[in-house]
Amino acid sequence: MSRRQSDVQWQRLCFHADLGKLVSSPETLTGGLLHRMYLVKTTKGNYAVKILNPEIMKRPEAMKNYMNSEKISNLVSNHIPALPANVINGRIVNETDNQFYMVFDWIKGRSLKHIEIRTTHSKKIGSILADIHKVNFEELNIEYGGINNGHFIEWHSYLEKGQQASAEWVTLLKRNIDKLYEWESKSKKAADVLSSEIVISHRDLDPKNVMWHQGSPVVIDWESAGYITPMQDLIETATYWSTDGRGNINKSRFLAFIEGYIKNSVELCADWERVLETGYLGKLGWLEYNLKRSLKMECSDEDEQKLGSVQVTETIMELQQYENSLPILRDWLSNEQDV
Repeated sequence: MSRRQSDVQWQRLCFHADLGKLVSSPETLTGGLLHRMYLVKTTKGNYAVKILNPEIMKRPEAMKNYMNSEKISNLVSNHIPALPANVINGRIVNETDNQFYMVFDWIKGRSLKHIEIRTTHSKKIGSILADIHKVNFEELNIEYGGINNGHFIEWHSYLEKGQQASAEWVTLLKRNIDKLYEWESKSKKAADVLSSEIVISHRDLDPKNVMWHQGSPVVIDWESAGYITPMQDLIETATYWSTDGRGNINKSRFLAFIEGYIKNSVELCADWERVLETGYLGKLGWLEYNLKRSLKMECSDEDEQKLGSVQVTETIMELQQYENSLPILRDWLSNEQDV
């Protein structure tokens, strides 16, 4: 598509959403692994526009999930610094030219890279997570469908498809396939044990989803929001904010996150063995999705396929690194609980 054609489409979107007239061509923003984000400058102001992945929008539950996630972000924005989507024409998710999109006010700031994160950042996000867990979401009447979806992933099926396609990740997947079944079994059993206590949370509160400006954070990208067990959410998020990006977990940042959470919540008391085992679940689900993208089973274009292939390799490595970190995390948490 030419730049002129693209600008015409953007002009129609801006007209449909009553954003004003374009003053320059939209700028592509980096960081999104599912959708495409753009900075759109108009006569009325600056906006962040999320063009939703068409493959995801084909899912029967997609629209309902987006509506629920934005209900959550709107309510929680009364308690923490959060950025909900704008309501356009009475809707949160809109469509023009057969393309679904969401509009957000533009905010100053940027997300932090792993090497930029300090203990002060980790502690602050730990406190924010505790605030999210304390919000009463009952008025939203969001249906609870269970933590564990029940079905097991057919990893061998993906391996066979990958071999047929000569996928670059085949050797790595084959070498770890027994581990995938083991990790999935452990995590699902642990989730069942812990499912008696649940909260609604962001569920993807990693550094890319927090914008910082002059030391103050704003939580963005609420599309994964939903039910989760609080201690699973705590450990997964603490790990996000304490990794160095190479699989190593910084003890000071990890414990600072826990400290921030405790200060704003209650004394921790958990079956850490089970909690840590649930940490595989999100990574396994992300791995399956990217296998589908890489194999063109759920993929909109070549760029997305390539991204899926890269994410398959990275996610398997993250799973390996997570398993290696479990004894260390277990020791830190046990000592923290004994204090």
